[in-house]
Amino acid sequence: MKILILSAATGGGHLRASHAIENYIRENSEGNEVVLVDAIKYIGVVLDKTVCDGYHFLATKTPKVFGQLYRKTNEESILFNMMNRFTSVFSLKLAPLIEEHKPDVIISTHPFATEMVSHLKGKGVTSAPLICLMTDYGPHRAWIAPNVDAYVVSTADMIPEMEAMGVKKEKIYPFGIPVSDVFFNEGNKSALREKFGMDPNLPTILIMAGSFGVTNIMKIYKDLVQLPLDFQVIIITGRNRKLYEAFTQELDETPKKTKLVYFTDEVENYMHASDLLITKPGGLTVSEALACNIPLAVFDAIPGQEEDNAKFLLTHNMAVKLGNGIDPGKTIGELLENSRRLDEMRNSCASFDTSQSKKNIFSLIRELIAKENRP
Repeated sequence: MKILILSAATGGGHLRASHAIENYIRENSEGNEVVLVDAIKYIGVVLDKTVCDGYHFLATKTPKVFGQLYRKTNEESILFNMMNRFTSVFSLKLAPLIEEHKPDVIISTHPFATEMVSHLKGKGVTSAPLICLMTDYGPHRAWIAPNVDAYVVSTADMIPEMEAMGVKKEKIYPFGIPVSDVFFNEGNKSALREKFGMDPNLPTILIMAGSFGVTNIMKIYKDLVQLPLDFQVIIITGRNRKLYEAFTQELDETPKKTKLVYFTDEVENYMHASDLLITKPGGLTVSEALACNIPLAVFDAIPGQEEDNAKFLLTHNMAVKLGNGIDPGKTIGELLENSRRLDEMRNSCASFDTSQSKKNIFSLIRELIAKENRP
C-alpha cells in the first residue's frame, strides 16, 4: 500500500497526529510506503507564511477576531464560499504531488488539505480514498468536503452536528485522535517525580505554558503558590524564551517547590508524574493528557476550536475552567482539597479510551482500499 498523509504546521497538533499514525503504520506493517507531507509548505513558501503566520497572529494577538472568523466560516456564508474557492485554486498545485506518489489512500489532518484533495478527486486527478482526520473535539464546516470517504473524529459527541452539516453517519468513525503510544504507557508516578528531582509523595501540578502570554500564566502561578496546601509545581515553557526568563526571575522568591523546564521530549513522563495539568485546550494536548489519565484545568481557550475542546472536557467531567473572572487559586485549591472529585475526574479521563485509535485507523485504510479495488 502507498499511503500519503497530508498535514500543515498551523499549530503543532495536525503534525503530531500525522506523525502518530505514520509511526504506527511503519512499526506495525511491512511493505507499506508511507509519505508525510506538509501540504501548505509543498504549495509554496508565500502561502505557508501567509497561512501559518496569519493563524498565529489572529489566534494569539486578536482572538476575538479569530473567533468571529471561525464562526462565520462555520456557516453557509460569503466568507465560507470564499474559503472554498481559495482552496480549490491552490489544489491544482497539489496535483503533481499526488501524481508523483500515486497513493492508494490519502489521509488529511488539516482542513485545507482535505478540501484540496476533495477538489482534485472531483476533477478526476485521483480516485484514492480520502480519510479526513479531525484534530479537535468539535466539528467545523472547513473540514467537510464532498469527496471525503471517511471522517475519523475524536468523539461520538460530534456525530449529530456533523450529520446536520450533511455528512452521512456511516462515514463517521469516532476512533479518537491518534497520539503516540508513550502517552498510554503509564510509568510509576513516585519514581518519575524522583527522577525529575521532585518530592515523590507531594501532589504535583504540571503547567504547560508555552502558548500562554506571560501576564496571564504568571498570575495563575502567583495565585496558585499562595495556597496554604502542600504541593509542588512543574512548569514547561516550551521554546517560549520570554516566558522562561520571566519564570526564572519569579522562582527566586516562590514559596512552593517548582521545577522549570524550557524544552523537553519527555512531555508524557511529566504528565504521568503529575496529578493535574494546567494548559490551553489544544486538540492534541487534550488527547495526550487524556491518554495519560490526567485531569485538566483549562485556560485562555482560543475562541472557536479550543472553546469546543474545553466544552467537551467540562461536559464529561475531565476538567475545570480557569479565567473569565474565575479565581484560579480558589478553583485549584478546592480541587486539590477534594481528592474524591479529583479521582472522579481522573476516572472520567481513563474511561475515554482511545488507545486503539491508530489500529482502527489502519484497519479502516485497508478496508477502504479493498473496497476501491473491488471489481
